[in-house]
Amino acid sequence: MAETAHKETHGFQTEVKQLLSLMIHSLYSNKEIFLRELVSNAADASDKLRFRALENEALYENDSDLSVKLIVDKEAGTVTVSDNGIGMTRDEVIANLGTIAKSGTKDFFNKLSGDSAKDSQLIGQFGVGFYSAFIVADKVTVRTRAAGADQDAGVEWVSDGEGEFTIAEISKPTRGTDIVLHLRDDEKEFADNWRLRSIVNKYSDHISIPVLMWKDEVPEREGEDGEKIPGQPGEWETVNKATALWTREKSEISDEEYKEFYKHISHDFSDPLAWMHNKVEGKNEYTSLLYIPAKAPFDMWNRDQKHGLKLYVQRVFIMDDAEQFMPTYLRFVKGLVDSNDLPLNVSREILQDNKVTQALRQGCTKRALQMLEKMAKNDADKYQSFWNEFGTVLKEGPAEDYSNREKIAGLLRFSSTHNDSDAQTVSLADYIERMKEGQDKIYYVTADSYAAAKNSPHLEIFRKKGIEVLLMGERIDEWLMSHLTEFNEKQFQSIAKGDLDLGDLEDEESKKAQEEAEKEVEGILERAKKALGEKVEDVKFTHRLTDSPACIVADENGMTTQMMKLMQAAGQPVPDVKYHFELNPEHQLVKMLSGMQDEEVFNQWVEVLFDQAALSEQGSLKDPSSFVRNLNTLLMNLAK
Repeated sequence: MAETAHKETHGFQTEVKQLLSLMIHSLYSNKEIFLRELVSNAADASDKLRFRALENEALYENDSDLSVKLIVDKEAGTVTVSDNGIGMTRDEVIANLGTIAKSGTKDFFNKLSGDSAKDSQLIGQFGVGFYSAFIVADKVTVRTRAAGADQDAGVEWVSDGEGEFTIAEISKPTRGTDIVLHLRDDEKEFADNWRLRSIVNKYSDHISIPVLMWKDEVPEREGEDGEKIPGQPGEWETVNKATALWTREKSEISDEEYKEFYKHISHDFSDPLAWMHNKVEGKNEYTSLLYIPAKAPFDMWNRDQKHGLKLYVQRVFIMDDAEQFMPTYLRFVKGLVDSNDLPLNVSREILQDNKVTQALRQGCTKRALQMLEKMAKNDADKYQSFWNEFGTVLKEGPAEDYSNREKIAGLLRFSSTHNDSDAQTVSLADYIERMKEGQDKIYYVTADSYAAAKNSPHLEIFRKKGIEVLLMGERIDEWLMSHLTEFNEKQFQSIAKGDLDLGDLEDEESKKAQEEAEKEVEGILERAKKALGEKVEDVKFTHRLTDSPACIVADENGMTTQMMKLMQAAGQPVPDVKYHFELNPEHQLVKMLSGMQDEEVFNQWVEVLFDQAALSEQGSLKDPSSFVRNLNTLLMNLAK
């Protein structure tokens, strides 16, 4: 291997420097994972070559036996991880080993707390891969050549992880990548064949690519009976099972193997919450292995971020992030699908409208939901942990997946007036079980936050009668409820929309008292409507309030405040919506207004009540200065 004269020095991207420093300190207690990460990357490189070679067999360069080799040099204090996979070009080396090309990287670093235990979980979610080498090495040398490239197109990358790396052009006879770890003085324990072998058995047994280590020559020796026992020459020996885990029988696979395989495909350091392994035979033959992670990745809320399952066809790796097999609202699900019915040269475009793809998508979606249903039924605490991480994403489901809407609804959790905290723990089944006798609707209110929902004036009559209301304070909740109309044959009813009809929950005595209260202030509706003019759709009496004098309410089929805010946030034009202004005839302020003769003062009071109601419902006013002016005038009149 001869190095050319051309050599360059580059600085690491700022985020890489941060990651290296944090990783070395945060992951030091679990430092042996460096080998898992490097072997996993080497196996991926072999998978990618196998896929590319489907169209161009020349990439094998007359060597189709793919493997990962581990080489120990005790004297030099080095460990080399070598593969004959796809390799890298110079540009790919700079892009993959010098930068972190992930969206949301800055947000990721903002979440780091300085607590090693917490930060190690975050770093695991981010996926450190190659950089884990610096946990045990004070210098790393990478020699690589892309499959199909000339021998002189090799690249050498060298760094001590402190801020810079050098790039040089080299001649490399074989394709693939060799990563040489120059171990720190206090990490020489890893320059040992048996130590590395035990780590491979622990973390990488499930990898389908053979992991090879050199088995030393055994000299001829004499047995106890004096007979000569022939020696054995040195040779490469496979130290892992080298069988794709998902192809084995479930009864043969331990929980630990399932967990380690999850970490291999996800590059997560935490154990998964649950998994499901299925082999389907019949019209469509395929195997799926799906996992529910314990923690949400830092970029979970970006719907455009790549997600999906690993796709294999007849055990041959085809692509990462095949989003066609899992709906977007289940983008947190990790795993793979291995099909016997798709062609080996399948592309993303072909997958898009393929009938086999659609069948596999339906099957994988069904199993992911079954996994969640089983967790919710058998381990409420574990499911609550899942909900806290991924609940907001799952709320996208009813709008996206009509056929599974009822199943998804059963998995949703909400805050409610039944609980004192903002924890989303109430299922729709829980709510229905606690419904009052005669109640036939599921009542809910949406707002900007839990606090705003909890303090909504619309709740007053429901609190008085002890009727539970679901409190929805997330931005997505309004979108969710626009696509969720019923559950278990019970209709949803927003308490901030349309006329309030409590049906059998209203008693005759209350109805009579309401009628008498309305008669007391007869005539106020017409005067109030004249005062507000085009600002409102109508002015009505309401008995949904007990403590507040007034509120604004959207039409039954009209646009709510939260939906308007959603449209505004998305940059969509928002129509000019007029609300119903409802007055509480039993409130002292309304009674006072009813007897007021000065029409100008009456109008100012009505304006103030309307703006108060709008402020309570919307959180802001179109013309706050008018509200302040009217309020100040009324206060000054009272002070005279």
